[in-house]
Amino acid sequence: MATEKGSGITAYSVKTKTKNVPMIDPVIDIKSGRYIATGKDSAGNKMAAIMGKATAEEHIKNGNAKKGTGW
Repeated sequence: MATEKGSGITAYSVKTKTKNVPMIDPVIDIKSGRYIATGKDSAGNKMAAIMGKATAEEHIKNGNAKKGTGW
């Protein structure tokens, strides 16, 4: 689940089993009507977070993420 902590996007890291890990260089795509932020953590592990439309647009407006496919 995506949450806002500071200004960036954070997500759960399945590999390290830790919550609120900051996502580096996130890209938000729209797939099947869902807004999905994908990126990597500081160790290079892939991460993903599903969020609502308002949250996704806010992150893009603030420069925290880039637009991907589906927009």
